[in-house]
Amino acid sequence: MPLFEVETENHIIITWATDESAATGVVQEAYPEEEVTRLTKRPRDTWVISKSALGISAGKADPCNTARDCLAKASGDKVQAIRLYMHETGADLERSRKVIESNMVMGW
Repeated sequence: MPLFEVETENHIIITWATDESAATGVVQEAYPEEEVTRLTKRPRDTWVISKSALGISAGKADPCNTARDCLAKASGDKVQAIRLYMHETGADLERSRKVIESNMVMGW
């Protein structure tokens, strides 16, 4: 099955799909309020992201299950996930923003 890179205004989704319409369907299902702005069929069946390119060095990356739960509940909406994280942990706005954003970069 081909690997597709599908971009919306707020997300880049990497997914396997049988064709372009199926890849678009994945995005519509996950983010119904967003439109596909770019769709690319990848030439290979794998996708690699360099941790160093994202600013994550060995030993520093520590995914936070609470932040990932908040992101899932918020359907990837960063602002809503920050609010949920603040509510669930009592963390301040700046700390919550950093935790949510760093977990988004790690591919929640």
